[in-house]
Amino acid sequence: MAAEEDARILEALFAVIEERRGGDAQTSYTARLFEEGRGKIARKLGEEAVEVVVAALSEPGRIASESADLLYHLLVLWADAGLGPTEVWAELGRRQGISGIAEKAARGSGGRPEQGSG
Repeated sequence: MAAEEDARILEALFAVIEERRGGDAQTSYTARLFEEGRGKIARKLGEEAVEVVVAALSEPGRIASESADLLYHLLVLWADAGLGPTEVWAELGRRQGISGIAEKAARGSGGRPEQGSG
């Protein structure tokens, strides 16, 4: 697959996720997540994040598969929050060329406790 096609996969998946909103929760897992609400979506995202970590530590062959699950659930969360990939890409673009340490210092705690960085 060409790099340009690779870059569009998330946008295409996001479009499908948006189409499934309000769909039949009996036949669509995505529709069911929307129906169950942001709490359920966030919990699933957390579960998938843990599965990526577990795979990284014990089953590296599963990292790609688990990462795909994580990205899917992240996109569902974005859609539920009314946020699209464009806004996230813009934020990443804004940060491009800025040291991660400097960027973190510039935004401060944002009302959240500071966490250690990797």
